[in-house]
Amino acid sequence: MNGNRILADTNIIIYLLNGNNSLSELLENKRVYLSFITEIELFSSKSLNNTEIKLINSLLEQCIIVDVNSIIKQEAIYFRKKYNLKIPDALIASAAKYHNIPIITSDSAFKKISEINIFYYEVS
Repeated sequence: MNGNRILADTNIIIYLLNGNNSLSELLENKRVYLSFITEIELFSSKSLNNTEIKLINSLLEQCIIVDVNSIIKQEAIYFRKKYNLKIPDALIASAAKYHNIPIITSDSAFKKISEINIFYYEVS
């Protein structure tokens, strides 16, 4: 994985929060970007306790959150139509395209997107 910037999909952040050391090493010294969708998804679980909320907040403080804008919305519409992506995946992909950075994910739905560079992480 070349370069020092990468956009992490929600599943990658969940793996990190669960202690995946190989991902930690892989992302070390990278500027990690997240879509605002990932932030929403992380905090949407009804079963989160205060410790988990603090852990999520601590990790998010180390990342750059990409908010939505009109260009990202238009790209998300394009990706959703062209690749039949779910809205959250389309928004995450469009954030990567907008910032011209690769995305790291374990979601095979992203593999079909030719407009962005994908680093597919297989969980072992």
